Amino acid sequence: MTAHDRLDAWIAAHFDEEVRFLQELVRVPTDTPPGNNAPHAERTAELLEAMGLQAERHAVPAAEVQACGMQSITNLIVRRRFGAGGPVVALNAHGDVVPPGEGWTHDPYGGEIVDGRLYGRASAVSKSDFATYTYALRALEALGVPLRGAVELHFTYDEEFGGELGPGWLLAHGLTQPDLLIAAGFSHQVVTAHNGCLQLEVTLHGLASHAAYPTTGIDALQAANKLLTALYAHNTVLQARRSQVAGITHPYLNVGRIEGGSNTNVVPGKVVLKLDRRMIPEEDVTAVEAEVRALIDAAVAQSPGVRLEVRRMLLAHPLQPLPGNQPLVDALQRHGQAVFGEILPTSGTPLYTDVRLYGAHGVPAVIYGAGPRTVLESNAKRADEHLQLSDLQGATRVVARTLFDLLRT
Repeated sequence: MTAHDRLDAWIAAHFDEEVRFLQELVRVPTDTPPGNNAPHAERTAELLEAMGLQAERHAVPAAEVQACGMQSITNLIVRRRFGAGGPVVALNAHGDVVPPGEGWTHDPYGGEIVDGRLYGRASAVSKSDFATYTYALRALEALGVPLRGAVELHFTYDEEFGGELGPGWLLAHGLTQPDLLIAAGFSHQVVTAHNGCLQLEVTLHGLASHAAYPTTGIDALQAANKLLTALYAHNTVLQARRSQVAGITHPYLNVGRIEGGSNTNVVPGKVVLKLDRRMIPEEDVTAVEAEVRALIDAAVAQSPGVRLEVRRMLLAHPLQPLPGNQPLVDALQRHGQAVFGEILPTSGTPLYTDVRLYGAHGVPAVIYGAGPRTVLESNAKRADEHLQLSDLQGATRVVARTLFDLLRT
């Protein structure tokens, strides 16, 4: 048997155990908000330690966590050093996830298995890759052959709120500086680029008054209506800006939340909009923010008396492929074809991810893990999120083989 065959055989022999590990992770909620994620990190660390993998617990100070609107974060690092020399390869997945919402036909925290699918919130994005990466590392250890370099598992808990207190916090505090990174993704493509995201909170202050005397007030909602018209019309302009990255089309702007008014018989004195502007990899984030703010200023200027406040909530830079990621791409594609019987394409994704934070520190990275061809197929962030167990086993094999190739002497 080749080393790759032996890795495959170990993963197959321990796959039921890997599935049970994932079920345990799904059964501990990590809804963000509210973002009380330290209990999940503690449970994960206990499970890892039962396998002989020591997990460093890095608790983010409560004041920093609460300032970002969450309750608790403990990030985990597992370090496995093999021989001298060689690269440090990090594997990152996030445990925090949006609340389950309505419409589930399976318990969102049950880890139920039906027809080869494991159901539960974060079963696909991305507690699945806690399992993928853990068992890929364990298979590599079980091989018992000389290797060089190291593997690190980074299990973090701030992806939903931007990642700055997850990987961003670990990197900023000098707790890790890997040479290469594989981050949570799906099994049938290797993602090398992603969109950026600007989120703004826009507050329009008018003057509330009795609806029987509307001229005594300043209607913030009418001003918001003009602003909404301008924002959505801007999407026509954005559609003409085409990305050259496969899998990414053009920028777009979405208003995801509106709050305002106090009662039916009152002229609204205040309206708050929250908007999301996705940026293609080719765009400059500073220019994008300036353009959006100028658009808002011009639209609100059409409503005399309305006072404007704009607050940036998030600025996530796009990810562009870094020089040095080709060994990752080549190995994942080679083994993806061997395991899945198909060529895994490289592509971009319109999502934004924590990978950009590693990229900002000069770490060549790709996105690859357990899951279907698209986010929609997995129901990620929707009811009945699920993972095909065949994708979990296949991705574990691909990642284990890739680690072996990168670290072999």
